[in-house]
Amino acid sequence: MIKGFKEFILRGNVIDLAVAVVIGAAFTAIVNALVQGLINPLIGFLFQVGDLSDLNVTVPTLLGGTSTFEFGAILVAIINFVAVAAIVYFVFVYPMNRWKARAAARAGVNEAASEEPNLPTEQELLVQIRDLLERQNKI
Repeated sequence: MIKGFKEFILRGNVIDLAVAVVIGAAFTAIVNALVQGLINPLIGFLFQVGDLSDLNVTVPTLLGGTSTFEFGAILVAIINFVAVAAIVYFVFVYPMNRWKARAAARAGVNEAASEEPNLPTEQELLVQIRDLLERQNKI
C-alpha cells in the first residue's frame, strides 16, 4: 500500500499538477491585486461608487421592508475570473501551443497524420466484402 502511494506521488503528472496549482494561486493573487487596485476603482468611478463591490440596489419587499442586491461583488468575481483566465491563456497556453507547433514543424511531424491511421476507403471495403462472399459461395 505504501509502495503504491509512493509511485502515485512520484508520477510526473502529479508533480506537474501540484506545480500548476501553486503557480495558479500565485497568478490569481497578482491578478486579484491588479483588479482590486486598478480595474475596480476605474469601474467604480464610472458608476460613481467608491468601490465596485459597494455597487448594490435596494428594493422594497412585499411586507414593507427592503432587500439589497449586492451585484457589485458578483461583478468583481466575474472580472477576476476573466482576468485570470486571460492571463493564463495568453502567458502560458498560447505560447506553449505555438512552441509545440514549431517543434513539430521542425521535426517534420504532421499531428493530423500521426493521430489517424490509414484506414481503407469505402470502396476498398466493399471490394473485400465482395471477394469474401464469392469465396464463401464457391465452397
